[in-house]
Amino acid sequence: MIEACLVLADGTVFEGELAGAPPPGGVAVGEVVFNTALCGYQEIVTDPSYAGQIITFTYPHIGNYGVNADDAESRGAFCRGVVVREFTERPSSWRATEGLLHYLDRLGVPALAGLDTRRLTRHLRETGSLPGAFGVDETAVRERAREASGTEGVDLVADVTADAPYRVGDADAPFRVVAYDFGIKTSQLRYLVAAGCHVEVVPAGTSGADVLARAPDGVFLSNGPGDPEAVAGAVDQVGALLDAVPVFGICLGHQILGLALGGRKEKLRFGHHGANHPVRHEASGRVEITSQNHNYAVEVDGISGVRRTYVNLNDGVCEGLEALGSRAFSVQYHPEAAPGPHDPAYLFDEFTALLAGAR
Repeated sequence: MIEACLVLADGTVFEGELAGAPPPGGVAVGEVVFNTALCGYQEIVTDPSYAGQIITFTYPHIGNYGVNADDAESRGAFCRGVVVREFTERPSSWRATEGLLHYLDRLGVPALAGLDTRRLTRHLRETGSLPGAFGVDETAVRERAREASGTEGVDLVADVTADAPYRVGDADAPFRVVAYDFGIKTSQLRYLVAAGCHVEVVPAGTSGADVLARAPDGVFLSNGPGDPEAVAGAVDQVGALLDAVPVFGICLGHQILGLALGGRKEKLRFGHHGANHPVRHEASGRVEITSQNHNYAVEVDGISGVRRTYVNLNDGVCEGLEALGSRAFSVQYHPEAAPGPHDPAYLFDEFTALLAGAR
């Protein structure tokens, strides 16, 4: 491997070795975040929610069990790069069809290995997520890091959403659902189909009127990358659906629903990226372990007709909401996991129960 470096926007330098695909123009640039999951690296890399970001894995050995076609969460990879302490050169799993390094190279994802990820993670926890850059030429890397911007105000959904509508599931399924593709994961579609839905996935720019003209039983708002206020037209589109059909949102979909209901956006210091975040169900007091991946959150306290349904026990962030009387609810975390625990998978059945009750 070739010696390279990562430089953050505050000038901090980390040394490593270049791996994966060659960085475009010699330098990979993005917002640097860290993920604490011990496994599920393929699902993380192919999650469109990481568009515009460089993913640092805190677990020291990445690639142990290789990759396979079944575990991809999207049609490719949208992250700007991957940073690890050490890649596993010889994966071991009966499901593996290739190694992670070859996979990253094939998908065009640059990587940096041999880096002190513990030091980098501590730095990001203290300073918050920072833009950064990595490559071989330190002078060029420093310049790009200084010029790099974060995700605030950038419509990253435009880079990951589908170009045209498509359908998933049995056409004779009990429920017809339109799903907004803000960066939808394959596992979310699998759960919807398993819950009894025939799903029509539509691009993020589809109007609320167009969605309602399709006469769905309900609407699903997917996960996705970046700033919810920057997604062109999304808040107004979702606002047009309220009181018309049942709505279920996850992650970015939760944030957009929250904004449509009058909530307030906040940028988290270093985000939630991991597979073991405890959340409390406010009505029952039940604690669930959840998978999370987001840098923004919404606060809905004090809004008439809206209540907070889940709260993050680590930092008190709103993890779920319900619009009373509007048949709309959402969660900030990922009930479909991939990777992560399946404690909240019941939410997909709650959605179809809401669809059945709306008939």
